[in-house]
Amino acid sequence: AIARKAGIELHWEEGRTRVRLDGREVSEEIRRRDVAQAASLVSTIPAVRELLVARQRELGAAGGVVMEGRDIGSVVLPRADLKIFLTASVGVRAERRVDELAGHGETVSMERMAAEVIARDRRDSERAVSPLVAAPDAVIVDSTAMEREEAARLIVFLATEKERQRSAKDRAPAGKTSPSA
Repeated sequence: AIARKAGIELHWEEGRTRVRLDGREVSEEIRRRDVAQAASLVSTIPAVRELLVARQRELGAAGGVVMEGRDIGSVVLPRADLKIFLTASVGVRAERRVDELAGHGETVSMERMAAEVIARDRRDSERAVSPLVAAPDAVIVDSTAMEREEAARLIVFLATEKERQRSAKDRAPAGKTSPSA
């Protein structure tokens, strides 16, 4: 009932996407550790997943969006032009999350965060509905040895290349495709 009634809005402000829930700004709150853990638990409820997947599909229906989530390419937008399955080692992901939380005033040990990452991966991978899997046509990007900026540049390159290929295909005469399409 809560998921059905929730008014979720996305707005571009000050160079980033902002999230409002029932008119209240929650962009920072949704990144909190307790919220991330709760989201993983609630996402195991099939009725909630069904409602939220439908909402995500509405957001992506017009195209031209970048979405992140554990089942975006495999379930939410399976026909997306470009799917990237971004991963890193548990240790690196835990370290990045500890740093992110520290920037928001939250303190958690590396050991605790690594355990949480492992538990969430297990829960999300083993859930019956929309489990965490890489879509068959996803580009796997292991960012373990990359800085954030390097991973971002690679993803932008992949998107630019995909768009270039699509443009070349669109310009090709009917019945023919370009060598790069």
